[in-house]
Amino acid sequence: MEKVSVESRGYFGEFGGSFIPDELQKVMNQLEEQFLKYKDDPEFIDEFKYYLKEYVGRENPLTFAANLTKQSGGAKIYLKREDLNHTGAHKINNAIGQILLAKRMGITRIIAETGAGQHGVAAATACAMFGMECIIYMGKLDTERQALNVFRMELLGAKVIPVEKGQGRLKDAVDEALGDLVQNYQNTFYLLGSAVGPHPYPTMVKHFQAIISEESKRQILEKEGKLPAAVIACTGGGSNAIGAFAHYIEEKNVRLIGVEPKEAATLTEGVPAVIHGFKCLTLLDEKGEPQPTYSIAAGLDYPGVGPEHSYLKTSGRAEYVTVTGQEALEAFLVLSKTEGIIPALESSHAVAYAMKLAAELPPEDVLIVNLSGRGDKDVEQVFNMLKN
Repeated sequence: MEKVSVESRGYFGEFGGSFIPDELQKVMNQLEEQFLKYKDDPEFIDEFKYYLKEYVGRENPLTFAANLTKQSGGAKIYLKREDLNHTGAHKINNAIGQILLAKRMGITRIIAETGAGQHGVAAATACAMFGMECIIYMGKLDTERQALNVFRMELLGAKVIPVEKGQGRLKDAVDEALGDLVQNYQNTFYLLGSAVGPHPYPTMVKHFQAIISEESKRQILEKEGKLPAAVIACTGGGSNAIGAFAHYIEEKNVRLIGVEPKEAATLTEGVPAVIHGFKCLTLLDEKGEPQPTYSIAAGLDYPGVGPEHSYLKTSGRAEYVTVTGQEALEAFLVLSKTEGIIPALESSHAVAYAMKLAAELPPEDVLIVNLSGRGDKDVEQVFNMLKN
C-alpha cells in the first residue's frame, strides 16, 4: 500500500505508526478516538468483563503441567489455558472487545482476516452473538489446510472469501481486507485479529489481550508466591504473545520469550520495513518485497510482526528464538501424551522451547507457557503429516 501519511502517535521506538492513504487515516483517527473514549469507560469495561466471564468462560486456569515438568527436568512449567476459551483460542478476547466498540460506533458490517482460522471463528462467533454481518478473508492455501475452521465460520453465518492472490496465505488475506476497508470504510469495521496494522490496532489488540497476563500474574503469585523466571509464547503477528507479556513488561526480572517458526523467523532475521500500513521487523526478499513464508502452523505464517514486539526485540527487553516445524510437531505429541492436552500447532512452538529451557533451569524456577489455542483444528493436518 502506498505510503501517504505518517501519524506521530502509535510508535514503539521506531516501529508502528500509520502509513496509509489519507481517506483511511480518517477512519483510523475516528477508531482511535472511539477506543480512547471507551477503553476506560466503566460501562464498557463492565460489558466487556461480562462477556469474558459469561460467554468466553474466563478466568481460565493456570495449570501446573506436572508430567511435562517431570519429563523435561528442571523448572516447573505452568500452562495458561487460553485453549479452554469458547472457540478454543485467545482470539475471542479481542474479538469481543472490538465488536463492543463497533456496536457503540453503530457499525454492523464486520470484516476480518484469518490465517489458522481461529480469529475468523472468533470474529464470526462475536458477529453471530451481536447480529452483525461478517465477511472473512482467508488465503486459499489456508482454507485448504484449515477446512474445518472454514466450515465453522460458515456455520456461524460468516461469508468466507478465499484469497488466491500472492501465496494465498495470511499476508494476502490482510491485503484483501485492507482493500475492502478502503472501498467500504463508511459502513465497515475491520476487526483486526493480531497486534499488527496501522495505529491504533496494535495498541487496541494489546489492550484486549492483556487480560491473559493480568490473570496469569495474579494466579502465579497465588500458586507460587513469586513471579515466573520467564513467560513464553509463540509469535506470528504477535497478539497472544503481547497479551501474555503485557503485565510483565515492567517486571525486569521476568524474561519475556517469543518463539517463532524457524521457517518464518521475522524477529530473528527481519529488518525494519513498512508492511500493511505500519513499520516493523519484516522478512524481505532481494527486491525488498515481503518474503514468502511457510510454517506448519498457519497462524504463524506472516512476514511481519507486531511493532511492539519489534521494539521489545531491538531494545533487548524480550528475547525471540526459533524452533523448527519438526520440534513443534514433537511438542504437540508430547503434550498430548503426557498431559492429555492437545495444543494448537502455533502453541506447540512455545511448548517445544519451554521444554528445552526448563531442562536448563533449577527446579525452584517457574515458567509460564501461554497455551494460545487447542489443537482440534490441527488434528487432521497432523494425521496426514505423520502418515506421509
